[in-house]
Amino acid sequence: MSSDQSTSGVAPGDGTDPPPWRVFGTRTYFRLWLAQVVSSTGDWIGLIAVLAIASRISDNDGAAVSLVMVARVVPGFFLGTIGGVLIDRLDRRKVMVSCDIGRASLLLLLPFVESLLGLVLVSFGLEILSLLWGPAKDASVPNLVEREQLTSVNTLTLVASYATFPFASGIFLLLSALAAWLGDFDALSGLRLDQEVLALVVDACTFLVSAAIVWRLPIPHERAERARRGVEWTQTLRDIKEGFAFIATHPRVRGVILGLGVGLIGAGAMIPLGPVFAREGLGGDSAAFGVLETALGFGAAGGVVALLAFQKRVKQEVVFVLSLIGTGVFLIVGATLSWLVLSSIAIGLVGACAGMSYVTGFTILQESADDDLRGRTFATLYTVIRLCLLLTLVLSPLWAEFWDWCVGLVTTKHAVTFGGASYALPGVRIALWVGGLMTLGAGLWARHSVLTAERKETDTD
Repeated sequence: MSSDQSTSGVAPGDGTDPPPWRVFGTRTYFRLWLAQVVSSTGDWIGLIAVLAIASRISDNDGAAVSLVMVARVVPGFFLGTIGGVLIDRLDRRKVMVSCDIGRASLLLLLPFVESLLGLVLVSFGLEILSLLWGPAKDASVPNLVEREQLTSVNTLTLVASYATFPFASGIFLLLSALAAWLGDFDALSGLRLDQEVLALVVDACTFLVSAAIVWRLPIPHERAERARRGVEWTQTLRDIKEGFAFIATHPRVRGVILGLGVGLIGAGAMIPLGPVFAREGLGGDSAAFGVLETALGFGAAGGVVALLAFQKRVKQEVVFVLSLIGTGVFLIVGATLSWLVLSSIAIGLVGACAGMSYVTGFTILQESADDDLRGRTFATLYTVIRLCLLLTLVLSPLWAEFWDWCVGLVTTKHAVTFGGASYALPGVRIALWVGGLMTLGAGLWARHSVLTAERKETDTD
């Protein structure tokens, strides 16, 4: 048993435990996972409701919706490092509970917000609290389960984060019917009980339920003395510097963070460029885009399930590098093909490789970073991911238009002919090729970093 777990008083699952505990590792992690499921469902419901409110108060102005989305991304650029220091110096259980209560309070204020500025400020606050909750949870996981169970629990974390979206969407739709039913009661005629308000109330309740679950968790805190003293603000800059120095000098950690970030810029281009590629690259319509997105989602799910099957047979570093390289290769293949079925298969493999790289990347970071540095490590990862996501969402369409213009200088038909056969060459196809090459390069860089780390460890031994 690791030292982390020996101080926690939480016994890991063993062969005598019921099947649920063997899957989740420990009873404590199972309860933490339930809290994440509830919290993630609330996140998605809240996001849908906030976007609906933004559309309503701005008279369906797309720029207003974009502004709200920017407010959900920007905080990570400025507060990620400071948040990491707080997570490493404070009791992580109390950090998560405080964030859940704070998010519930902000959501209950939203029904009284009738301006775009107020909505942006509330969205900004919600994102700050989410930026603290997520890394605090990820930094706590290695203290709750055995090392060999980290891949499994990170897969479960991925499920809790994204599989709750369809469930949240369904709840939001049901709230519309509930709002209409409540509107028939004269006693409630003076209250505003539309779909948005009900969604915000339900969302706030999910965070309060999450807080109640987390509050009772025996999450170990090896920084007890620091927690009693509170945050020593004179040491904050030193702590930030220490965190950056650790990431910069640890080849494996540096390779994983940069690999995931650069890979997201490349492979993430499929999200904003997918509809254009379906139309111009495959000659399809919105249905074709739906097929591509479905293939991507099912591929990601299949990838993480397959990872559970052979995780103990292959090193995490090998899986991470190969899956990152595979993401780039299959993206290039999928963008090259002009047949929907074959392209969808390749995009499905992109999803499978991306899912495996995500899970193994988190596992490697949890194994590589000491408990006192883990919060700063994951806060930096979240910041890098948000930055790269913003870059790919904003720049990918412009990048595709640039290549469209370049191709237009050569041929007005945006196609090339080989032996009488015509091959469509829209700018979006070239943009996806470049994205695939970037992801492939990120995989090769990660491989170099892993090999460097292994050489250092060998020399030390």
